[in-house]
Amino acid sequence: MTPVWRVADIRTAEKALMATLPPGTLMQRAAAGLARRCALLLADRGGVYAAPVLLLVGSGDNGGDALYAGARLARRGAAVSALLLDPDRAHAEGLAALRAAGGRTVDRPPTLVDLVLDGIVGIGGRGGLRETAEQLAASLLRHRGRDGERATVVAVDVPSGVAVDTGAVPLNAAGRPNAVRADVTVAFGALKPALAVGPAAALAGQVELVDIGLRPWLRGTPALRVVEWSDVVDWWPRLGASSEKYTRGVVGVATGSATYPGAAVLSVGGALAGPTGLVRYAGSARDEVVRQHPSVIASGRVADAGRVQAWVCGSGLGTDERAATELRTVLAAPVPVVLDADALTLLVDGSLADQLRRRDAPIVVTPHDREFTRLCGEEPGGDRVAATLRLAAWMNAVVLLKGDRTVIGTPDGRAYVNPTGTPALATGGTGDVLAGLLGSLLAAGLPAERAAAAAAYLHGLAGREAAHT
Repeated sequence: MTPVWRVADIRTAEKALMATLPPGTLMQRAAAGLARRCALLLADRGGVYAAPVLLLVGSGDNGGDALYAGARLARRGAAVSALLLDPDRAHAEGLAALRAAGGRTVDRPPTLVDLVLDGIVGIGGRGGLRETAEQLAASLLRHRGRDGERATVVAVDVPSGVAVDTGAVPLNAAGRPNAVRADVTVAFGALKPALAVGPAAALAGQVELVDIGLRPWLRGTPALRVVEWSDVVDWWPRLGASSEKYTRGVVGVATGSATYPGAAVLSVGGALAGPTGLVRYAGSARDEVVRQHPSVIASGRVADAGRVQAWVCGSGLGTDERAATELRTVLAAPVPVVLDADALTLLVDGSLADQLRRRDAPIVVTPHDREFTRLCGEEPGGDRVAATLRLAAWMNAVVLLKGDRTVIGTPDGRAYVNPTGTPALATGGTGDVLAGLLGSLLAAGLPAERAAAAAAYLHGLAGREAAHT
């Protein structure tokens, strides 16, 4: 997994590292990585030589990074212009380096721009862009290059205007994001939360991490971790020569109803796609489930289902007394459970919530934002990681908060984010499939947070694949 670090931790690490290096070394390392990525992007648009490049330069070190990177591009023949948002506070050494390399300062953007470097605000920024910077950010979509295509926007470390530690994005008076939308973000030393979670992650575009020697100096606990394909491969249960359907794990699925039989079919399908060897279905949609999935052993009630190693409960179950009874029976079982959809609505009943918190076996709940609000009485808000961890601690459960960047939080304060999300999954039934897959992973013996992270990752990949077919 890739760790993601808060601003305070990064600042502390930078200070410790800089104390061991000659002055300016860290900025030069960052600028070198930034210029390299920009040169590669320009190579796809006709080459670096004579390419019109615009630097949007703020007053901090972020602007200095942009100026030094611009100087490197200018030495390779690019036509580099710098628009200084606060000329009196621009990084003096970086500005001198740009001018010495043949770059120039301008009062307004050039007519043609192949590439824009967003060096307005870095990780020290707060509260969105100021008026002039906001106007410049809004105008980026109108800039065109030599080939007639829109200018490529590269953010320096983070897109300017985003809330770096939370991934929140402030809105302007018109309700639009008051931040830069980048095609590429070149991050220095470590990922920041705004590059991994929340609406800010969508503004970052493709993220490239440049090694500046910071990693050994980062101390403490990361804000969260980004799940990777290699993690899912490492966690996935392995089959042996003696494996059979029962040793692989049996997952119980208590979902669907006469009104929503499709939820049962989809959640069972998700469970069958996982690593377990057998699925037991319990519910009123059993005829439809067996018709679609003949390998499933079906019964009418949870109490009659037989032995399982994990339960999935809630998708399309309903919220009547019969559904509540089934949920109580699931919660009474001493095995891991996944609670989704209607099961979450039923948990608003205080007695069921109390039964949930008293359980010793692992629990995973999978709310989307509206279900989160019903459980908590408030929306997740701008800090989705903190909101997920609060609910996890209160419910004594692993929480999988669905979204474009799904967040997984544990009761003891660990957080993970899934990078494979896609808007293609914003359709009815996809959550049912996710719940079934998650239950299968739990029944196969994965710890709850790993099962949740792996299920979210694979679910996102499947959504992307489906969107392309």
